[in-house]
Amino acid sequence: MSERITKDMAKNIYFGGGIFATLIFVGLTFDSVNQIPELSNEVNMTESVVLGKKIWEDNNCVGCHTLLGEGAYYAPELGNVFQRAGSSNEEAFKGYMLGWMAAQPLDIPDRRKMPQFHLSPEQVNNLSDFLIWTSKVNTQEWPPNIQG
Repeated sequence: MSERITKDMAKNIYFGGGIFATLIFVGLTFDSVNQIPELSNEVNMTESVVLGKKIWEDNNCVGCHTLLGEGAYYAPELGNVFQRAGSSNEEAFKGYMLGWMAAQPLDIPDRRKMPQFHLSPEQVNNLSDFLIWTSKVNTQEWPPNIQG
């Protein structure tokens, strides 16, 4: 039984497959858009978080660090730094960030050096709020471990 595919059959497979793939894509897009409010933590976004994001962008932190898996892999992932460094205590984390940013660059042999950005305490607080907010975004178990 050696049946050949005719032009009409090939055309039907092509268009039918294209329409099927398009419907799947539209359905998945609709589902993703509907999940954004639940996953994004947007309701907890404050002015301080927005200013912290601006500091993050102005100082090109993503040029070395990753945030929720996006960015450079030169320095540690910071999407979960609040849990790692602050033990989920906001005041402890903000104190840690003030000390950490003031101590840069650390002179530790065989370690990459983070530059000194000369941020004010208010700017470090805003950056801390941004990182705290980021850690509360539902990333569906990303990163896979606490080290990032």
